[in-house]
Amino acid sequence: MTSRASRRLVLFDLDGTLIDSEPGITASLAHAFAAIGAELPAREVLRTWIGPPFRHTFPTVLGDDEARIVAAIDHYRDRFEAVGWSEHAVYEGIPELIAELAARGDALAIVTTKPESQARRIVEHLAFGGAFARVYGPADRHAHRPKAEMIAQALADFRTRSEHATMIGDRHFDIEGARANAVRGLGVAWGFGSVEELREAGADAIAGQPIEIGALLGEVTA
Repeated sequence: MTSRASRRLVLFDLDGTLIDSEPGITASLAHAFAAIGAELPAREVLRTWIGPPFRHTFPTVLGDDEARIVAAIDHYRDRFEAVGWSEHAVYEGIPELIAELAARGDALAIVTTKPESQARRIVEHLAFGGAFARVYGPADRHAHRPKAEMIAQALADFRTRSEHATMIGDRHFDIEGARANAVRGLGVAWGFGSVEELREAGADAIAGQPIEIGALLGEVTA
């Protein structure tokens, strides 16, 4: 892959940033918890589970029962791979934003905690998915890969200096991963996190809607 050191690299989270994936994720969680006989947490709790790895969130309900956690993840992944991956909606304004950035000549990639194979399938079915050169995610359904590690890999793959890159996401993991690599972190207010969460994580700026991102990128990656 070729890249120029001066080319801007824009990294996007997937869930809560490009797509509203709550329907498919929560339905798959309901399936998983029913399959293992566990009570499903309230919707407001489930929304906070969208983004972080399940290895972090499931123990808050299932405790340290490794076998039960693994079984729940497997049941979740089975349903999500069958149908849940398609149960999402693209946020209004995102297709136009991606078209704008692609027209500028920016290099675009996805960085997500969703297994890479699942994320790639979703991206390939998005009308604008072809604009993304790479998709970064854990290698399999039980693996965890920190955002910081994936951002570092993207910088190396695109041969981009940190000052020419921006990570865009809706959760503190996105901003913390950016800061760990001296990359600008841009938060989005329409996802599953909160403005307070993004500010506390150290976001350089927070977009209220997709139409604002182009200008904010200009401000933080000049």
